[in-house]
Amino acid sequence: GSCCSRPWRCHTPHTMDASIFSAPKIDCHCHVFDPELFPYTPGVFYAPSGGEIATADYFMQVMSAYGVSHALLVGPNSGYGTDNRCMLDAIRRGGPRFKGIAVVENDASASQLQDLRAQGVVGIAFNMALLGLAHYADADALWERIAALGMCVQVQVQDDQMAELAPRLMGCGAQIVVDHHGRPDIARGLASPGFDALLRMADSGRCAVKLSGYDKFSRQALPFADAQPFTDALLSAFGPANCLWGSDWPNIRATRRLDYGTLLGVFMRSVPSEADRRAILVDTPTRLFGFESGGSN
Repeated sequence: GSCCSRPWRCHTPHTMDASIFSAPKIDCHCHVFDPELFPYTPGVFYAPSGGEIATADYFMQVMSAYGVSHALLVGPNSGYGTDNRCMLDAIRRGGPRFKGIAVVENDASASQLQDLRAQGVVGIAFNMALLGLAHYADADALWERIAALGMCVQVQVQDDQMAELAPRLMGCGAQIVVDHHGRPDIARGLASPGFDALLRMADSGRCAVKLSGYDKFSRQALPFADAQPFTDALLSAFGPANCLWGSDWPNIRATRRLDYGTLLGVFMRSVPSEADRRAILVDTPTRLFGFESGGSN
C-alpha cells in the first residue's frame, strides 16, 4: 500500500541516493560569521544573528557530517563588508581545508592583494546584485591588478546586469567566477540578455559558474524544478570543467527553509552524470583554486 495519503509527495526522499554524501566534494560558496570574536562592521546593511551565526568551528563539523573535504570561504557583504578578518582567521585555523574570496575597496593596492593572497585568498568578490553596477564603475584597474597576481574576479549579478558587465570582465584578463547561476530572471527564460551574455562568456575558456544559490532566483519550492533548464544550459555551455558547486551556507536572509543535505540532493538530481558531478565537486575547484589532495578527506 501507499506510504501516506499523498504518495506522489513521497517518491523523492525514498529515491534519494546517499552516495552524494560519501562522494568527495569541495564546497565553493560558503560564509563564516563570528560576531563574538569579530564584531560586525558598524552600519553594515545586514547583521546576521541567531541561527544565522556560523563560526568556522561549527562549519568544520558540518563539513565532516557531509563528507566535504575543502571549502572556498567567501567574504560576505552582510556583517563584515570589507573586513576580512573573520574569514582569514578561519583559513588560518582550517589550514589546507580552506581558501578564501575576499572583499576589498575598489582602490585596493597590489600590495594589499598580495597580502591577502599570502593568507590563502584566491580571489576577490564583487556583488553587483547587492550594490549595483555603478558601485563598480571604477573597478577595471583593480581587476587588472587581480589578474596580474593570478587571482580570480568573482561576481554576483542578477537579472540583466551581465549584459552590460560581460565586455568589461572579458577585457580584464582575470579568471572570472560567476555566483549562483548568474541569478537569472526565471520568468524571462534562457534567452534573456543577462543569461545569454553569461552563456557567451563560456567561449573565453576563463569563466566558471557556480551551480548554486537557488533561493536567490528560483520561484518554486525545493527541489527548484524551474532552475533545471538554466542548470542544463550552463552545463552545456561551460562543461563540468568550468562549473562549481556551492551550498551558500549558512544561507543568510533565505526566503525559505534550506538545509545542507537537501541542497546536495538538489545538485545530485540536477547533474545526473556521476562523472560530471565528480568534475564539478572535485576536479574543477582543485584546478581553479589550488586545493590540495584533490578533494579527498
